[in-house]
Amino acid sequence: MSYLERFRVAPGTRVKLKNIDPTFKDPKRRKQADEELEHYKKRLCELQEMLYAEQRHALLIVLQALDTGGKDGTIYHVLGAMNPQGCRVAKFRQPSAEEAAHDFLWRVHRVAPATGEVVILNRSHYEDVLVVRVHNLVPKNVWSRRYDLINDFERGLAEHDTQILKFYFHISKQEQLARFKDRLDDPSKQWKISEDDYKERDFWDKYMAAYEEALWRCSTEYAPWFVIPADHKWFRNLAVAGIVVEHLEGLKMKYPAPTVNIEHIRSEYHAAKKV
Repeated sequence: MSYLERFRVAPGTRVKLKNIDPTFKDPKRRKQADEELEHYKKRLCELQEMLYAEQRHALLIVLQALDTGGKDGTIYHVLGAMNPQGCRVAKFRQPSAEEAAHDFLWRVHRVAPATGEVVILNRSHYEDVLVVRVHNLVPKNVWSRRYDLINDFERGLAEHDTQILKFYFHISKQEQLARFKDRLDDPSKQWKISEDDYKERDFWDKYMAAYEEALWRCSTEYAPWFVIPADHKWFRNLAVAGIVVEHLEGLKMKYPAPTVNIEHIRSEYHAAKKV
């Protein structure tokens, strides 16, 4: 079974994250994982160039996870293979005053990819049904209506030929704690850690419930969610790379035909060489 099929949340599926093993990995692939990942990265670069040249589709990649889930690592180790000329990363933090003065989707729509472009969202519009819900930042009758608004927003992008792939990196509570310790012990990572990171662990079950509803309500044919077991970084990277590559290959993209007379230019080139 392909990664695309294995980890996709079928529309209408009520996901129970406690039944999904975050430590899952494919032991058969471990020995050749690095080689396989390099193959995927090379292919991803080729497909992105074709996307950019063809100018028929756009690609929006959504990354969601609890702290240390692997969003930054995936961008660096997998998606960083793409040419930055046609790829952007948008990171979402607490809304600015300007953003808070608009509807919650305004800041996301502003960074949506243009035709031929790839945009990666490091956190996204789903924060408005996750952290907002967990911490009661708005009433339930407000955030509960946002699932339909999100689906409508994503449907609108899809109808404009934007491909949407959404990844939730599923890590265990124990692995998160181990990664926090790594940050504490590594001077190059200490800037990433804060007391609030540990306090958020008290809301773990509430986050799981919030993610489960988002996965159930918002995994659609045009904007599917994928739950990626993420305790093993190498397997997380491999799965994401495989899914993106397989999806782009399914578009059957082609380089556009030349808009000039190639043979005429070739003859001009040979004539210039003789001078």
